[in-house]
Amino acid sequence: TRGSGQQVIRAHVPMSEVLRYAPDLRSMTSGRGDFELEFSHYEEVPGHIAEKIIKEAQAARAERHA
Repeated sequence: TRGSGQQVIRAHVPMSEVLRYAPDLRSMTSGRGDFELEFSHYEEVPGHIAEKIIKEAQAARAERHA
């Protein structure tokens, strides 16, 4: 806690989630929320999630080249 009703939250978050984090945080906090990002480490993506990411990337690529 920083005082004045502020809180500090530390977490490890996948990069795919961080891309949506800023607008979601601002929305949840009526524009008052802020965050800082510091890279921590790489971690292997579980197979079922990797498959989903690959399919989405392939679909986006096909759409761009259509």
